[in-house]
Amino acid sequence: MTEKLDFDGERFTPENVREIWYEHMHRYAFAAPMVAGLDVLDAACGEGYGAAMLSATAHSVKGVDVASKAIEHAKCRYDLPNLDYQQADCCNLPFEDHAFDCIVSFETIEHLEGQSKMLSEFRRVLKPTGFLLISSPDKAVYSEQQGFDNPFHVRELYRHEFETLLESEFPVCRFFGQKLLFHSAIWPMSEGGKETSGTRMNAHLQTHSDEGPVENARPVHEAMYLLAVCAQDKQALPELEPAIWMFDDQQESVYKHYQHEIRKNMQAGAILAERDAQLLQLKQELAESSGPEESQRSWLERLGIIRRR
Repeated sequence: MTEKLDFDGERFTPENVREIWYEHMHRYAFAAPMVAGLDVLDAACGEGYGAAMLSATAHSVKGVDVASKAIEHAKCRYDLPNLDYQQADCCNLPFEDHAFDCIVSFETIEHLEGQSKMLSEFRRVLKPTGFLLISSPDKAVYSEQQGFDNPFHVRELYRHEFETLLESEFPVCRFFGQKLLFHSAIWPMSEGGKETSGTRMNAHLQTHSDEGPVENARPVHEAMYLLAVCAQDKQALPELEPAIWMFDDQQESVYKHYQHEIRKNMQAGAILAERDAQLLQLKQELAESSGPEESQRSWLERLGIIRRR
């Protein structure tokens, strides 16, 4: 089995957990139906997981990344007949004009200074009938609202900057937003004892399984609570279209609590690691001391177990 690529904070790997996993995997699950039967370039493919996901529906996928280590890893881990990886710079792509039906480039542009150059290259290698699917964090939300500084980002963009930059090369653009949210969900389960799982709802649901993203007509999870609308006559029931009803609060209280607990645990882990290092150093000093009784007392004093003389 291919060894996993160590996460260094710059490139996502599938072994990451929690919100970063949801965010990265969802973008490729969102893209997969769009690239069905197409020749695709995954620009800045990183570890290679996303290009592999796209290859399940695409005619062919070429993954490129500037890091040779990531490319060599991807070649070993994702060996598929319609998938190929190549080391390349997104600002200087080694492909002929109009080579691809689609380019996918998620969370790339903020890592570059030459953002216009990259977009120009994308336009060059795209067929006139092709399209680009690209993402980038909104600086106002990602960094400023959260007080977060990503050291791997060279130039983050505000929403209006992102839109203006893209429209300079691609006159026709449709914009979407993405954010991990905590919601309460209500959905239809059954009617008269008959499951309605085959009914198409007014929502696009994707659930990740061992086989990859799977589209569902309703959530696959077991309901914690059961709701019912009842009457003596069917005509008395309110008309409810097959749908999913989502509810949250404007303050995002659950998400904020979650983030608070994560940060608290991370801080506690850092404190424990520092204490462990101090203990190790003190034990080494005690072992190397020529006066064991006095050194032991000094060690206990430094730990605060006994009072200093």
